[in-house]
Amino acid sequence: MLLTQLPNSILTSVFRREMRLMGIIFEISVVADDEKWANERIDEAFAEIDRIEELLTDANPQSAANRINQFAGIGPVKVDQEVYNLIDRSRKIAELTHGSFDITYGPANVDYRDIILQPEQTSVFLKEKGMKINLAAISTGYIADRVKYFLQMQGVASGVVNVAGNLLTWGSQPDHQPWTVSAAAPNQCFGPIANLNISNMAVITAGNNGYFNTKNGMAVSNIKSVSILSPSAELAAAMGVPVMAMGVRLGLNLINRLNQIACVIINHRKKIYTSKNLSYR
Repeated sequence: MLLTQLPNSILTSVFRREMRLMGIIFEISVVADDEKWANERIDEAFAEIDRIEELLTDANPQSAANRINQFAGIGPVKVDQEVYNLIDRSRKIAELTHGSFDITYGPANVDYRDIILQPEQTSVFLKEKGMKINLAAISTGYIADRVKYFLQMQGVASGVVNVAGNLLTWGSQPDHQPWTVSAAAPNQCFGPIANLNISNMAVITAGNNGYFNTKNGMAVSNIKSVSILSPSAELAAAMGVPVMAMGVRLGLNLINRLNQIACVIINHRKKIYTSKNLSYR
């Protein structure tokens, strides 16, 4: 999905910059009248991404995730409340998806249920030796949400966070029109392009690049891509692969039971399916 572009005369009040962090491209766009002020806010936003990366990345030996992994099967590890809450939410999403989303890996027969959380101590314990967690599937969405919140607290009323083509928007464009993306119309393989309103929304797409259903070990082959829309980029980032693993019918049933989330599924024949609460115009 492509963010609809504005005329150049209006784009002068959208200030954007990109940077490679965590091995992917982050682009931050700020709607403002003052270029210097906008660039200062963007600098601060990238500093916030750096801070979170140090907490979560595998590349930092002292990151919370690495310390938890090092003590798997040995004992609980006390972590910052921020990290604890993210792992707690990851576990709840795993429960919601019956394990199709799971931050654990390692020995056979381990899963999210082997993560022991102790809220009083804000500690995390992995029950099995050799067991590990990886927060990559949810961390980019979490970072996008944090950047949006951070910029809003700094007075940025409108903007876009673009994480490797996945978008989180708030406010409106400089002409006061909503942020939109171009998308194929429902149930048409090569039909007209429609504009999808994504103001105050995240839209995150998972492509089928050899994913396997974690429950039965079979390759997921009948879905080409899943796009999730939600006010929460974190939730959207976490739900794409589970919906793909579940298949069209079960995936749509799950999304249709939840509040403030929608999806677009394209199968291997390029047929498009949408959840019941998704509207095009």
